[in-house]
Order: sequence, then structure tokens, then C-alpha cells
Amino acid sequence: MLYQHTTLNCQGRIMDLTRPKIMGILNLTPDSFFDGGRYQTEKALLTQVEKMLSEGADIIDIGGMSSRPGAKLIPVEEELNRVLPAIRTILKEHPGTVISIDTVRSEVARQTIGAGAAIINDISAGTIDPGMFKTVGEINCPYILMHIQGIPENMQKSVQYNGHVVTTVMDFLIEKMGQLRALDVKDIIIDPGFGFGKTVDHNYELLKNLSSFRILEVPIMVGLSRKSMIHKLLDVTPETALNGTTALHFAALENNAKILRVHDVLEAKETLTLWEKLKDTPLL
Repeated sequence: MLYQHTTLNCQGRIMDLTRPKIMGILNLTPDSFFDGGRYQTEKALLTQVEKMLSEGADIIDIGGMSSRPGAKLIPVEEELNRVLPAIRTILKEHPGTVISIDTVRSEVARQTIGAGAAIINDISAGTIDPGMFKTVGEINCPYILMHIQGIPENMQKSVQYNGHVVTTVMDFLIEKMGQLRALDVKDIIIDPGFGFGKTVDHNYELLKNLSSFRILEVPIMVGLSRKSMIHKLLDVTPETALNGTTALHFAALENNAKILRVHDVLEAKETLTLWEKLKDTPLL
């Protein structure tokens, strides 16, 4: 039986991932693919955070720079100006909230953890900022390691893999985990990077084989919410892709996902509750 690391040290609070957790997405960007521009005022920000927490979010994931296909990098100061006030506002109104920061910049990681965030969620796996891994080792926080091919600006322009996508992603994560362990990063979560330099078929191959990543013995996070792998296949829009999202969340839980990163917390929580009931019901 494989050993799996099932706890995270979040600023001194231990999060137990034996029961999967829900991460609510809070994009503070004007151009994210689904909810860009919705939370630009303090009132709108707090209303959405309160909604997600009341619906059962375990983590609030704050992003100050869009990572949608085609998005360009923005200046570090602009990113910090978006996320730092939000962290302070949330923690003032809701002390104890576990906040993760969706960033590829080591300076943003350092300053946001200093402001009270607990987890770094890096879609680039340290490939955009060479100082990211060293910084995460120094600030000693959980780190979400995601596979990406290219950068958001070009990742969907010419998607090709030499070999099978699952083994390619696995090899990438193993190499990066080795680098992080060498820097004494203790809490690593992996994310196969659905939609980040993958075709629709690649995404479904990764989801079908998600349980294979258990061999890495760390928690698995998935970001499937309202993505193109759903709305392209169903010929719908991101706004009408909630039903498909729910279906894939159930599949991810069946395949050992421990964190669901979602736009719709209530629906994800209901999916988790139903999945747990089914899992715990004995066969006759």
C-alpha cells in the first residue's frame, strides 16, 4: 500500500486531507476566462468570500494575474497591489481563513505569505521565476506544483508531446519534486494542469489516469471548473458548464483527488457529500 502525505501545515494550522477539501477561486483580475472583473471592490470581494465560506470552502485561492490562454504577464507591483489589500481585508473580517495565492512570482509569494496567506499555488512550477523554489523553501509553506507546457501566452498555440501525456506530466512532476525536496519543502501538492498546454483529449487522458499519480505519495489537486475540456466537448459556454463541471468533479474524487479548485463551492461541496456517502455505503 502506498503511503500518502495527508496533512498540510498552514501557518501553524494543520489541515487534514483525509477528507477532500474544496478550494474556492477568487480572481482579482479584469480578464480571467469566467469571472474576470467581478470582485474589484471591497464589498464585492467580501460578499463573495462570505458566500464561499458559508457554502463550505476550506481554502480561498486568490489570483492577481490571469492565467487564461493568451494572457500576458503583468508587473509584479500591479499583482501585489491587487492581492495584498485583499488578503488583509479577508483576514480582518474572517480571521483564520486559509488563503492560497495563485502566483508565479517569488516576490509575490514572499510578501503574501508575510501578510497572512498560507499556501502558494504556482501554475508554472517554478519555470517562470527561477527564484520561486528557493523562496518557498525559505518561507516554509505548502506549495502547489502544477504541470504546464509553455506559458499562458503561448501554451495552447501548438500543443504536442513526445510520448504519452500522462508519463510526460509524471516525469515533470517527479523532477520538480526532487528539486523542492532538496530545498526542504515539506508540503507539496501536485496538479496535473488541466487546460495548461493540453488538448481536450490530453485532459481526459490525465483525468482517466489521475489515480496513477498516487505513486508520488502527495495530495492531488485538480482545477477542472468550467474549463474548455467541458464546454468544447458539450458545445456550451463557461457560463453553462456547471453541470459538466460537477460530473468531472465526481470522476476526480473517484480517482483520488484531494483538493477541488472550483468557482462554485456549494455544488462542489454537494458533490463531495454524495461521493462520500456512496464510497462509505457497503456492497451487498
